[in-house]
Amino acid sequence: MQGRGAERERIERLLDGARQGTSGVLLVHGEAGIGKTALLDHAAARADGGRVLRVEGIESEMELAFGGLHQLFLPVLPLVDTLPAPQAEAVRAVFGLSGDGVRDRFTVGLAVLTLLSEAAADGPLLCLVDDAQWLDQPSVDMLTFAARRLRAEGVVMLFAVRDGAPGAAVKGLPQLLVEGLDRAAAAELLPGLPPYVADRVMAEARGNPLALIELSAALTPAQRAGQLGPLALPEAAAGLPSRIQDGFREQIRRLPEAARLVLLVAADDDTGDLTTVLRAAAALGAAVEDLEPAERAGFLLLSGAVVRFRHPLVRYAAYQGAPLARRIAAHRALAEVLGADGQAHRRAWHLAAASTGPDDLVAEELERVAEWAVSRQGMASASAAYERAARLTTDPLLRARRLVLAAQRAADAGQDERCGALAGQVTVPLADPGVAASLARARAVVELGYRRPETAARILLDGAEATGAGRPDMVASLLTDAVHAAWSAGSAALIGEVAARAPGLPVLAVPARLFPGDVSGAPAVAGGPDGPGAPDGPGATDGPGAPGACDVPGALDALGTLSALVAGGRATEAGLMDRLMTGIYGQLAGDHAAAREAATAAVAHCREQGVGGWLPTTLHLLARTELALGRLDEASAHATEGLQLAEYYDLAHRAAHLRATLAMLAGLRGDEEQGNALAGEALAYTRPRGVGRGTADARWALGLLELGLGRAAAALEHLESARAEGDHPLLALPLLADLVEAAGRAGRPERAAEPARLLGEWAAALGQPALLAVASRCQALTGPDSTAEEHFTAALTLHEGGSDYERARTALLYGEWLRRLRRQIDAREQLRGALESFDRLGARPWAARARAELAAAGGETGLTTREDGPISLLSPQEREVVRLAAAGASNREIAAQLFLSPRTVGHHLYRAFPKLGIGSRTELASLLAS
Repeated sequence: MQGRGAERERIERLLDGARQGTSGVLLVHGEAGIGKTALLDHAAARADGGRVLRVEGIESEMELAFGGLHQLFLPVLPLVDTLPAPQAEAVRAVFGLSGDGVRDRFTVGLAVLTLLSEAAADGPLLCLVDDAQWLDQPSVDMLTFAARRLRAEGVVMLFAVRDGAPGAAVKGLPQLLVEGLDRAAAAELLPGLPPYVADRVMAEARGNPLALIELSAALTPAQRAGQLGPLALPEAAAGLPSRIQDGFREQIRRLPEAARLVLLVAADDDTGDLTTVLRAAAALGAAVEDLEPAERAGFLLLSGAVVRFRHPLVRYAAYQGAPLARRIAAHRALAEVLGADGQAHRRAWHLAAASTGPDDLVAEELERVAEWAVSRQGMASASAAYERAARLTTDPLLRARRLVLAAQRAADAGQDERCGALAGQVTVPLADPGVAASLARARAVVELGYRRPETAARILLDGAEATGAGRPDMVASLLTDAVHAAWSAGSAALIGEVAARAPGLPVLAVPARLFPGDVSGAPAVAGGPDGPGAPDGPGATDGPGAPGACDVPGALDALGTLSALVAGGRATEAGLMDRLMTGIYGQLAGDHAAAREAATAAVAHCREQGVGGWLPTTLHLLARTELALGRLDEASAHATEGLQLAEYYDLAHRAAHLRATLAMLAGLRGDEEQGNALAGEALAYTRPRGVGRGTADARWALGLLELGLGRAAAALEHLESARAEGDHPLLALPLLADLVEAAGRAGRPERAAEPARLLGEWAAALGQPALLAVASRCQALTGPDSTAEEHFTAALTLHEGGSDYERARTALLYGEWLRRLRRQIDAREQLRGALESFDRLGARPWAARARAELAAAGGETGLTTREDGPISLLSPQEREVVRLAAAGASNREIAAQLFLSPRTVGHHLYRAFPKLGIGSRTELASLLAS
């Protein structure tokens, strides 16, 4: 640990915190041999009697779904029986302890979090994950899922990752970069060498501790005396990993042949099980006695039935330094042993490693491994197995099918770039229309994820046309994907073109009826032509209408049919996309409660099926439905989770949509800096790629921010730009009310008239109270004062049971209108209600406006419940825990719902009770009710 004082101090602070019950996480990263493992060893030595769990990533085990997780928890496996039943069942399934498939990967993540908490029940727990880049991706996903949610369990998790190495991705954790040693510290590691030799070694090692030690150890006596030739240390320094491996290989070559053989088998093995290693080595002529030279040389550490390499680079050197024929023989011997033990998935990978050319039998075994991984939600592992199977396949058509399957599973795992690379390896044209259709879907995933959604839709449309005759059963899924891509592009014309291909298909019936033209002859808003909500102005009830006007009643009937099919589980094979589009159509029609139900089902589908790549998209839809319902905290939580996942998976397209939504929430809360930053990031991605919906939402967010801050002219510019992103009035419908208000406040009423008329027509046609309410509000703003009050009161009635935020917006505008008429008492009633709602929701700029208007009307503007009540003293996480506890949920039930550990839930309650002035859970319900 020479020269590592700062790194040791940071790790020791985490360990000290764990002794006090606080959890901590750190990602230790740096180049190969820089000392990451030594820091983990130091942490283990300083654990002071606490429990230590450790796993080391093994390159040959990377494709075995959940293999790393199993190795880490093997010492505490009996704790699985203490978990809640769903979590215990999920763990047993991924560990292969039961025959069940995994229905919900997030339950696995929660089980990992609970296992860590239970393992720390009697004292601090240290979890060490070494060479995490070589751990299987599902294990990494679950461990980082848990690591990001640790709070008060007394758990420290240290991940070590080699920079630049391909493999599993570990993201979103606090980091510690381990750099090379300075000259003084490096010299301490080279005692006894002549200065010239030490200088040459230090120049080659460049501060890498392992390189310093191993390169000096590999020197011959003559070299140590100073006889350094160009072949030993060339003037042009070789890459560090190569030089380190050369040092290891030289030491391994000095071992007896039988010892090198058993070392090779141990390097090939991915179980760490000594019995497995010895049985395979025996088949090659080695015995247990042959371990001794390798153990004495310090290459292997033996503990009970476990064999572990002193350093992962030793394993690599032992493997790479062996002749190819011996490596193949070792893999085959291990395959035989593992096959006899019933470990078919490991056997298949060893057989694949032993293959020197195409082998259809091994390819078939790997395809079964892929299917096994899919059943356990290991999509990344499944993709790798399909890809390797394709490489071993002789039949070109079958090879193409397996490559396409590998691409699809990569997309499911959120590996869109890899999906594109795999799809690009498929030779076209394809004779099998089914494989061709699947390839089109894989190509479209990449196009939608990183390039232009319109192009993605065209790829899918062409695929549907080419596939139609040969595989009519796949046309529906292609067109469903296409309409989603067209929606992302924000093009009603393209949506209509897709829908026209199969207007009888339930998922296309809604747009087929909504987008051919504009609405015409709409009945009056809120109660008939002469009712209080009737639209004013030309064209309100007798406008000419666009040619080929849309069929709104037919579209609503189609949406009802689609919703019933999805709810009953009878949708097409693209079940996730059906749910997604049902939610989008529900939002389009203004039925936000139904949209939320569909979005919730879509999120659940992704979690249950392990389709992590689509989870950010479904969370985005759920966040938008919550936002439309005025549930700002819930919308923020879903959008934040979605963005974290999108960034984790490098899904730029989905991240842009989520940033736009979070920008809107920031605007509602008056966070100008964050709102501008998020919207700017979203626009930087969406505008050059033609992502119309994302661009419109980001501009809408900027307009809403400016409107809330009282800068109406700027708001109007943003909102009109957002409206222009769509080629159909229906696409801009949700933002028209904001545009009308901005135009009025900016003194440009002529720019409010048409949006108010369109909103009134569409709201009347769609018949949803939420739309009718904001349409009536806009008629009050744009019509004569003689009818304004009727429109305002009609709007408030229609808001009942809907969004508190939208109702408060209407009450604020109504109160302002009443104050201008000097009806101060009536104005105060509306403004006070608006202020209370805005404060409760945390909509600060709107609350400030309501407070200023209330003061001008002579009302009391003292602090409201949100500001001075005890609940306001809690953090957002504490508030959510308290809310669930007040409803009677146990700590474990709360933990399962919020993806926390039970101990963290207890910690939040422990901190919340003094802030609330209570001493027990029984007091929570009455406190919150008051």
